[in-house]
Amino acid sequence: MDKIIGLALVFLTVGGVWYFITLYNGMVGLRNDVDKAWANLDVMLKQRHDELPRVVEVCQGYMNYERDTLEKVTEARSLYQQAASVDQKAQADRSTTTALRGLFAVAERYPDLKANNNFMQLQRRISELEDQIADRREFYNDAVKNFNVRIQQIPDTVVAGFMNVRPRPMIKVEDSDRAPIAIAMGAGG
Repeated sequence: MDKIIGLALVFLTVGGVWYFITLYNGMVGLRNDVDKAWANLDVMLKQRHDELPRVVEVCQGYMNYERDTLEKVTEARSLYQQAASVDQKAQADRSTTTALRGLFAVAERYPDLKANNNFMQLQRRISELEDQIADRREFYNDAVKNFNVRIQQIPDTVVAGFMNVRPRPMIKVEDSDRAPIAIAMGAGG
């Protein structure tokens, strides 16, 4: 009888350790999924930011009276380059998106610019990148949701506490991004 109780305790101990290891490894996998989703989004954001100087350069010759619009794009790019954390990069991304929307809206007033082949290619490229960035944001938010749910559920919350992991923030749309873009007519428009 003592052997049966001893074997049962060994099986329970081994089973408990195995269960803990399984939960721990699952948590590590989810954390890495979030990091990978962010890294993929960050790559797309960098590609977009690498295109911005070319867009500004093409637009400068046409948009003499829209310096403020071009400066917003340049400032947004600078914010991204200085950003260190995920939150800072997400904020810089929102600024860049807003600046680009404003730039392309203002560009509508310049028929010569809209007819410029380089501008059209860059606009198309940035539009493609924006679509890919939107997809990557969705993947990131899905990974964050799965991670956050998992670390808050029992028994995973015990393992999450042991690992000292905290919920990750999702990328959200700011109210300012939902507002229509105001286009002020410049002296040249």
